[in-house]
Amino acid sequence: MGVMQVSSFAAGQWIAPSGTTSKLYSAANGQMIGEAGCDSLDFQQMLDFARDKGGPALRKMTFHDRARMLKALALYLNERRDGLYALSHMTGATLADSRIDIDGGIGTLLVYASKGRREMPADQVYVDGETEMLSREGTFIGRHVCTPLTGAAVHINAFNFPVWGMLEKLAPTLLAGVPAIVKPATATCWLTEACFKLMIESGVLPEGSIQLISGRTGDLLDRLDSRDVVSFTGSAATALSLRSKNNILANSVRFTAEQDSLNASVLGTDIDPGTPDFDIFIKEAATEITTKAGQKCTAIRRIIAPASRIDAVVEALTKRLEAVTIGDPALKESRMGALASAAQKRDTLENAARIGVECERVFGDEEAPELTGVGVEYGYYLKPMLFVCNDPDAAKAVHEVEAFGPVSTVMGYRDAEHAIALANRGGGSLVASVVTRDPQTAREFVLGAGASHGRIYFNNGDSAKEATGHGSPLPHMVHGGPGRAGGGEELGGVRGVMHYMQRTAIQASPDLMTGITGNWFRGSKEITAPAHPFTRSFGELQIGETIHTPSREVTLEDIEHFASFTGDTFYAHMDEAAAKANPFFPGRVAHGYLLLSFAAGLFVEPNPGPVLANTGLNSLSFQKPVSPGDAISVRLTVKRKTPRNEEYGEVAWDVVLTNQDGEQVAEYELLTMVSL
Repeated sequence: MGVMQVSSFAAGQWIAPSGTTSKLYSAANGQMIGEAGCDSLDFQQMLDFARDKGGPALRKMTFHDRARMLKALALYLNERRDGLYALSHMTGATLADSRIDIDGGIGTLLVYASKGRREMPADQVYVDGETEMLSREGTFIGRHVCTPLTGAAVHINAFNFPVWGMLEKLAPTLLAGVPAIVKPATATCWLTEACFKLMIESGVLPEGSIQLISGRTGDLLDRLDSRDVVSFTGSAATALSLRSKNNILANSVRFTAEQDSLNASVLGTDIDPGTPDFDIFIKEAATEITTKAGQKCTAIRRIIAPASRIDAVVEALTKRLEAVTIGDPALKESRMGALASAAQKRDTLENAARIGVECERVFGDEEAPELTGVGVEYGYYLKPMLFVCNDPDAAKAVHEVEAFGPVSTVMGYRDAEHAIALANRGGGSLVASVVTRDPQTAREFVLGAGASHGRIYFNNGDSAKEATGHGSPLPHMVHGGPGRAGGGEELGGVRGVMHYMQRTAIQASPDLMTGITGNWFRGSKEITAPAHPFTRSFGELQIGETIHTPSREVTLEDIEHFASFTGDTFYAHMDEAAAKANPFFPGRVAHGYLLLSFAAGLFVEPNPGPVLANTGLNSLSFQKPVSPGDAISVRLTVKRKTPRNEEYGEVAWDVVLTNQDGEQVAEYELLTMVSL
């Protein structure tokens, strides 16, 4: 392979390295493989291109349009991932490591594509939370909505996940409708560039929606303003330097960080050596020490076990670590590859030495490990290192120093309170895990350690087969943590999208609120349906289209028949004296589900038509009991429409039941699938 010229992509153009560049080296063998950096990048031009070109194009799209875009992009990358695997081993990653990075990134795109279609509207405005009634008669209401930021997202990513690190930030950003400028860590930027080139070649993304900086960011952060957002992954020191820039502070530029984390894994007192649950604990710890050569922000740095179990934990972990084959990450037999760079290896050794001042090293050393492969002796390999801390209460370095490599420390605890205190000594972590079968232990740990951790992962034999692992951030769940972990959040499904949007409180009349959000609100004007709404297709139905049904009397015979037919003979329906003694009922009353059934009978069109299925109802509540002799009628209104595929969409109907006096007796949201 020749020397790679890792380019930047700015204002729609590829720009080759020039000026002061950085040399790039293969982690597998230490050979120079490329160079990156460009002194001539015009960062103001890049920002303008994102704000003026990419942003407007993305904001014209609905959330569903953007979700389909993400899915198309993911499928395009998935078909070409073998080419990324071929480059990934030079970052020190084994094939298993590469799959976490590459497949994990593509999978994140797919999850966000799915959530965009299922949990967000086919609109450009996202409605957040419930309606707030701000007036007595309902003529003035409040709602929170979210709209895209009108600036650019600057993504500054770490070296350890060149693909996932980029895609996990891009997925929620693009779904929000915000363009991004991606700055990968230079040490592994050639893999990011290779994936980025595929994204541009796909033609899926609007022009200006993504740009790439392969090299230094120059004065980019000094040019940001309140429209923009910075999302950073890396060291706490770098995060502090960036987020404290005068321009960031003066313009209140959003800044979210995911940084250092001394994650802990705790063995419950109820788990004995030799049991399957103990084996799960040991397997997870060994996996987190060796996967990506320990270069994961979520790796287990502190292994906390009952003091009486320390020897058993060390023995079991040592046995597993001894069996790990270290070598050329391109070889199938290699189970652990190299650290990403010479600098990273030096840093890991220096920090391991600091931990070693307080702790006893029981496995591993600084000597070169026995390697599998040819020509890898100059690669950046380390043996896994395991320490034991005999006095974790007095120790400092083990709770303060992160050796970002295959290094972990075992320490003992007295009781659950002590284990929680030790876990919290990390000063804020991305994740802690607990292997236990005791629900009370799990609850105690959440109450005691929840405020210090962004994620708490519990596992035992009941969940191990399907559990995703201590070190696996999932796009469905928030990824981030307090304190030294950065105090930020990423992912978390739609929560992650909100980081790139502005939440605005809207106060208006129901009519205006309907127009703003595309959802019908009670008090808004009703549209008289030209025909029964169940005879009209998804496209024909209008928001606010309404029918009012005739009334139907509810008789005592109806109630008794329903009770006999269903078996629901609850006393409030069958025993007059007992019902009157109940503070909620005037006497015998109709079943709530009888009212729902009668309501359906009043508004349903029985003949085949566009309505394909009733898929459920939401927010059912009963406001007033219905007695024998009362009559009910129904108002049915098209509340919300959401396309689902090319054949049908979901229609949400606002349903209100009233009695003969016009008093509301029940309400709910009915969901149906309606053909397009």
